[in-house]
Amino acid sequence: MAYLHLMRVFALLLVNIAATASAQNYPTRPITLVVPFAPGGLSDVPARVLAAEMQERIGQSVVVENRTGASGVTGATSVLRAEPDGYTILVNALADVQNLHYLQVPYDPIKDFALIGMLVDGPPLVLIVNGALPYKSVAELVADAKANPNKISFGTSGPATSPAIALTQLNAMAHTNIVGVPYRGSGAAAGGVATGEVQGSFVFYSNARPLHDDGKARALAVASAQRMASWPDIPTMAELGFPGVDHRGFVGLAAPGKTPAPVIEFLNRHLNEVIKSANFHRRMEPLGFTIPTDNTPERFAEFMRRENAKQAELARLSGHAPLERR
Repeated sequence: MAYLHLMRVFALLLVNIAATASAQNYPTRPITLVVPFAPGGLSDVPARVLAAEMQERIGQSVVVENRTGASGVTGATSVLRAEPDGYTILVNALADVQNLHYLQVPYDPIKDFALIGMLVDGPPLVLIVNGALPYKSVAELVADAKANPNKISFGTSGPATSPAIALTQLNAMAHTNIVGVPYRGSGAAAGGVATGEVQGSFVFYSNARPLHDDGKARALAVASAQRMASWPDIPTMAELGFPGVDHRGFVGLAAPGKTPAPVIEFLNRHLNEVIKSANFHRRMEPLGFTIPTDNTPERFAEFMRRENAKQAELARLSGHAPLERR
C-alpha cells in the first residue's frame, strides 16, 4: 500500500513538473479567444482589436471565434470544458453574471474560471428608435405604448441580457407593454431597429451612435448614471423619471479553471500592455468604452462580485425568484 501511495505521489509530481514546464514555454501555438456572442457586438469588437495587437507582441496567432447561443452560455461552457492550458480563452461579459439570475447555467462565472482581467468597461445602453418614427422623446414613446399595448416591439439580445432587463424595467416603471423580440446580439438588434423590423431597442453606444448619426435611428436616452462626455446632449433615463435604469457593460478575459498561474500572469501582463497602448485607446474610446487601470485578476474578480450582487437585485425587482445552481 505504501508503495502504491508513493507511486501515485511520484506520478502527480511528474504531471505538475510537466505542466510547469509547458506553462513556462507558453505559448507555442495559436490562442483562440471565444466570443460567446455574434460578430459586431459589445464583446466582439474589443476582442478583435486585442487579438490583432496581442499576436504582434507574443509571436503567435490569436484567433477570435464566435460561439453563440443561450445568452452566452454555449460559448462559456465550451471554454470551461477546454483543456486548462491557456490556448482557449473566454471573452466574458456582463451576461455571465446576469445569466446566474435568469437561467440554469452549469458553472459559476467567478469561481469556476481563472479570471485574467478586464478588457474594457462600458459602454452604457442607449434607448434608440427607428429614425423614421415620430418619437422625439421617451415621453412620446411611452405615451404611444400606453395608448396601444403590444403595438411597439423592441429588439433584445435574449432573455437574460441587459437590453431585455432594461426593457423589463421600462415596462414596469412606465406601465407599458412593449414587446421584446430576441436577436443574436446587440448589434443585430440595432440592425433590426435601423431596418424597421422592430421599433426600438436598448443597444450599446457603439451600435447606437453610428445609426443615430446616419439618421437610421434616433437616440432618446442613455441608461447610465451620468450623461456621456462624448454625447452630452442625450439625457439619462434617470433624468427622464426612470431611476435605476442604469446598464453598463464590460468585457474581460477568463480561462478554464486550473489554468496554470504562470499562464494567467502571462496573459494578464500582455492584456495590460495592449489596453495601455495609444492605438487601443484610439480604437476604443470613440466607441464609448473606458480603459481599466490597476487591472489584476483579483480586482477583476472583485468587480464581477459587485456586478453579481447588482444583477441579483435587478432580477428581484423584475420579479424573478432567486435561482439555485444545480
